[in-house]
Amino acid sequence: MMAKLKEENKLQKFVEDNNFHRRSISKWSSVNESVSNFPQLDETMLKLLTLGTYQLKLCPSYIQEYMGSECTIDVFRETCDLIRVRLQSRHISSKTYQVWIQYDSDHVKAWYCQCRAGARTVGTCSHVASVIWYLSGLSGPINDCGIQDWGKYIDDASHVPQTVDTSDSESDVRTVEE
Repeated sequence: MMAKLKEENKLQKFVEDNNFHRRSISKWSSVNESVSNFPQLDETMLKLLTLGTYQLKLCPSYIQEYMGSECTIDVFRETCDLIRVRLQSRHISSKTYQVWIQYDSDHVKAWYCQCRAGARTVGTCSHVASVIWYLSGLSGPINDCGIQDWGKYIDDASHVPQTVDTSDSESDVRTVEE
């Protein structure tokens, strides 16, 4: 693992050498939120890929935000083993990151994200982990995950029940005096 830590991210070099970070629509074809030949990884394999659970715990809320916004998934036309996903930043609404993932039918081979932590070769950033988690089919229905609507548990102030002027303590006092 220490040797891999010092390795150059080959997918990053490939992306930069071919100017894939620029908008080149002719090299990519858009798909509708699913990639048919993407490897179906289980949660154990994802933990090994991300080196822990921190990124995996963020996946549901990340994916709910990404898929609700202008997220696009593109497949590289020449090889069909490389995808590009554009994601809006969670923290800065005007910032978008591009994620590239290279894969075969059984494994995710390489990844690169334009975020600050996205070029690592050991472990993944949360953006890469979220895309892999979603495309592996672990997300389930998008509406079930992420931020809860706690407003449904608040009562409407206009529906307050009528108050009663007498209390139990007043009747107890009269009983004691008699």
